Amino acid sequence: MTLQRTLSIALAGVVAAALVPAPAQAGGKLGWELTPTGTAARFRGLAPVSSSVAWVAGSAGTVLRTVDGGRSWASVGPADAAGLEFRDITAFDARNAVALTIGNGPDSRLYATSDGGRSWTETFRNADPVAFYDCLTFLDRRHGLALSDPVDGKFRILATRDGGRSWQVQSPAGMPDAVTGEFAFAASGTCLVSAGGKAMFATGGGAASRVFTSRDGGRHWSVTTTPVPSGPSAGIYSLALKRSGEALAVGGDYTAPTAAPAGAAYLKHRTWTVARTVPGEYRSGSAWLGRGDTALAVGPTGSDISRDGGRSWTRFDTGSFDAVECTADGTCWSSGEKGRVARLTRSH
Repeated sequence: MTLQRTLSIALAGVVAAALVPAPAQAGGKLGWELTPTGTAARFRGLAPVSSSVAWVAGSAGTVLRTVDGGRSWASVGPADAAGLEFRDITAFDARNAVALTIGNGPDSRLYATSDGGRSWTETFRNADPVAFYDCLTFLDRRHGLALSDPVDGKFRILATRDGGRSWQVQSPAGMPDAVTGEFAFAASGTCLVSAGGKAMFATGGGAASRVFTSRDGGRHWSVTTTPVPSGPSAGIYSLALKRSGEALAVGGDYTAPTAAPAGAAYLKHRTWTVARTVPGEYRSGSAWLGRGDTALAVGPTGSDISRDGGRSWTRFDTGSFDAVECTADGTCWSSGEKGRVARLTRSH
């Protein structure tokens, strides 16, 4: 069993704190303001829509939704998913969302809701005992992809063309071969990302960490080797992609979270380059903040900001988070262990 399939799920305590509602911008002193989720689930799936609306999905089949900026959260998970582990979720608005559970065989499932989580439809259940789905992304409201670890030597892609109501396994003909030991990390829902009609997924586990890219909706993929170190529990855990094609990658080794000497890289002219100043520790999530060069990275030992497109990183928080996402209105959210969900704030 690959190591990302046994990532620990910490369950302890309930985090509650006041919320500062104003979105944070790139400048000023940054920090995370926790919101009172009322649960101890670990949330690796994060799908903010705006400053008011966000969804999180995590352990023990837990899905929460807020429509008031995190002041209150409602438990809206599927009734039959209590024994499953959600690792990714995509939300289009306050009513429509698609969520992914992980695991071998039938534990990998996709659920969809169109009424804010009051009811869910199971739209896919994996029937292949070898397949293990890690991440989910939507190129637009109708077209989405889900990524499985290699089956018969190739990563497997699942695709929807109707907003997640039905899914089809794609032909492996357009997928390059995986290398020995290679897999993706189901750590933050960002091992597979998309923007501007392009999709990317990142790997580790083998001799090198690699990034696969598709420009035709997931039918054909090219692959590039990156300088981010790889190993049995090491590689790229998260990608962030812009519509312009700029991208960054963060990762490391989750079994050695305080040491990741080359654990961040950026893409320029189709070449991945290690950042001049890296976070230096394992990071599982990353996101662009707006259309500029500012980006965020999070992990169990802290959060970092880059203001130069991923070329250098600076620590601004030491709290534990697994995932980070920013919305079009400039609001950034993070989520992680022990029910932790927060919004980014700025003080002068």
